[in-house]
Amino acid sequence: MSLTAARGPLGSDPAGRFSSPLPRDVVFVEPHSRRIQALRGDDLVIDTEAALMVHRVGRPLSYVFPAELVVDLPHAPEPEAPGYVHVPWDAVDTWIEEGRRLVHYPPNPYHRVDCRPTRRRLRVTVAGTTLVDTDETVVLFETSLEPRLYVDPAAVRIDLLRRSTTTSYCNYKGDATYWSAHVDDTVVEDVAWSYDDPLPESLPIAGLLSFDPGRADVSAELPPS
Repeated sequence: MSLTAARGPLGSDPAGRFSSPLPRDVVFVEPHSRRIQALRGDDLVIDTEAALMVHRVGRPLSYVFPAELVVDLPHAPEPEAPGYVHVPWDAVDTWIEEGRRLVHYPPNPYHRVDCRPTRRRLRVTVAGTTLVDTDETVVLFETSLEPRLYVDPAAVRIDLLRRSTTTSYCNYKGDATYWSAHVDDTVVEDVAWSYDDPLPESLPIAGLLSFDPGRADVSAELPPS
């Protein structure tokens, strides 16, 4: 995902540039020797270390498999990897890579999450009320995405937040819980999110909150993009 998404080198708004322009239909195919397993119900229908990864502009990252491994599953040939085929993500019930259950897409080997304690200031207001104003934050750098500031709930007007029913999952951070702001008569749904039990690479943000600048007035001292 990281090569072709957002500000990645093959994304729609790359952060950098190539010395010579690449064709927009370029496809990058590489070996991916991690153990990939797929289950239909309790039945193991794929178990291999012979997958390839395909990075295609404008498309999610995908696995392809030797055709002889998936004869009983829906599949389509990969033109850039003769003898290999795509299996639709929803053709099986569960995907697993090296023991980790996956959701939505394969994790990208070029995707990285760095969480650093910092003195970058974060100020958040909703309906004229300050929810956060602190420089004790953690900055999260994630490949191809804009940096985000996270803050300890002790520095937040947590009395003005309520857990919402919204959830999401990230293959790099884990399950997210969302929070809505209740300020007098104003309710702003899903103004913030947190990861109560993040995946190992994101442990420094466990229990911390980050705020959506599209739903609140957020002033975050972040590096220039």
